[in-house]
Amino acid sequence: MPKTPLHPSPPPLEANDVAIVGGGTVLWFVGFLVLIPFQGTLSDHGHGNWPWICLAGAGLGLIGLWYCRARRDAIARDRAAAEAEAGTGTGTGAGAGTTERSPERAPGENGADPATQSD
Repeated sequence: MPKTPLHPSPPPLEANDVAIVGGGTVLWFVGFLVLIPFQGTLSDHGHGNWPWICLAGAGLGLIGLWYCRARRDAIARDRAAAEAEAGTGTGTGAGAGTTERSPERAPGENGADPATQSD
């Protein structure tokens, strides 16, 4: 049986992570607001922790929103730096070596959070 030729992988899809995480956070908070009036009934049936689980989900969603916004901004800064470097030619001159991702520095050595740096 002949083998099929390998095709290059397509580039990854860009998603609006901030909107996705924000929507999930709102849904967790709405779940909390919906369950609060039924706290007594839920406790009677052994499910009194459900509203607090929803509130914890909303709180973790806020942390996720912060992370996604920081990641999005870091990616935008990296793209802008790459475009500026490509626009200047060989990179020699007064601004050479001043970008965050210069080869002379190890990752995380520039004071930025490594989790918010793009690959």
